[in-house]
Amino acid sequence: MLKLTRRILDSELSSAVRCLSSSTPLLKPAQTQASEGEEEVFRPAAAQAEAMTDMGTRSLFTPEHDMFRSVVRKYMKEELAPLQAAFEEAGQPTKEVWRALGQQGLLGVSTPAELGGIGGSFLDEMILCEEMCYAFIQAPAIPLHSAIVMPYLTHYGTKEQQERYIPAMTSGECIGSIAMTEPDAGSDLQGIRTTAKKDGDDWIINGSKIYITNGWLTDCCVLVAKTNPDVKRAAHGISLFLVDADTKGFHKGRKLKKLGTHGQDTAELFFEDVRVPDSALLGGVENIGFYQLMEQLPQERLQIGVTAAAHAEAMFEITRDWVRQRKVFGGRVADLQTVKHKLAELKTSIAVCRAFIDQCMDMHDQKKLCYEMASMAKYWATDMENKVAADCLQLHGGWGFMWETQIAKSYAGCRVQTIYGGTNEVMKELIARNIVKK
Repeated sequence: MLKLTRRILDSELSSAVRCLSSSTPLLKPAQTQASEGEEEVFRPAAAQAEAMTDMGTRSLFTPEHDMFRSVVRKYMKEELAPLQAAFEEAGQPTKEVWRALGQQGLLGVSTPAELGGIGGSFLDEMILCEEMCYAFIQAPAIPLHSAIVMPYLTHYGTKEQQERYIPAMTSGECIGSIAMTEPDAGSDLQGIRTTAKKDGDDWIINGSKIYITNGWLTDCCVLVAKTNPDVKRAAHGISLFLVDADTKGFHKGRKLKKLGTHGQDTAELFFEDVRVPDSALLGGVENIGFYQLMEQLPQERLQIGVTAAAHAEAMFEITRDWVRQRKVFGGRVADLQTVKHKLAELKTSIAVCRAFIDQCMDMHDQKKLCYEMASMAKYWATDMENKVAADCLQLHGGWGFMWETQIAKSYAGCRVQTIYGGTNEVMKELIARNIVKK
């Protein structure tokens, strides 16, 4: 059940709770299914709505999804959005806000209830991701915690690991991170140098990680380490470990200063003779970590694509409002033909991207999405997102260059989207493999 504060306990919330706790499938056909004798309700495409961020659109969703979305939207705008400036100043969110998110049922949304999660669907999780973008929320990094880290425990964790970590992550008491990237190994995970060597019933871990989101506040990280250096293919000798932040030898480096997303805590992590028990090995099986990563990366990449599309829609809408209000040569900026044509180009590109992203979301919800389409979604949507950010900043004129404006923060923040989750150059390589193979 969702646990929301009294400020948003209303009739919509009650329906949203029933939606998430019901065993009835949330995903329905293109039109909302009607009871016998009732007329089916048409759901317009986002491009057909007054604003691309409007609720009640997109055939992927149902009225029950809209109810959940309305609750999430209210919380994002009223509770989290006002905190973003403080998070930027501190270079991190607070532990308290993580716990508040847990109390409100906004962590682990798609994690099965029987494992300690909320019990919603992948689509419910993506609604939360979209609403963060619509409210320009950059911190905390909820999508990484809930839609990237927690699935490793859901799919591969032992019963003991699931019981220990999932309820704590759902409550916000345990903040999750994933430690893949190293100073000399980014998109190519087979090049990692962090090692875990067997020592009796324990493992001794040595190495370092960099650019780790949630790294400064993390309570538990999913660590990628090399456990068999003698294999012919590096992929055959990689394992994943669950490492608690208070383990001796686990050191957090500095909070990294970034171009954007200043409110997120991104840090270096160091492991110096970190001793963990065999029970810390994810799933209790060694040397299968690379395959666990490959199975989960499509969802991570799709989630990046989902946020990119939603962020583009949000940037378009604030820019449309801006040019309608600004004056030039005695008239509105919006009335200039060059501006009108630019808006037409932006809306069309966003709408085309939205159609593909929704198709991918639908397929993934049915467990039919392939890694090629996930790579396409990530590369295309993030490239588009960055172009939309640049064009929208230009339409803001001089104000677009001021950090106090949302478009400036969005322009800086979305630049990383083409890099993490695997660079877009790597995405193209993955897409091309099936194209050229015999």
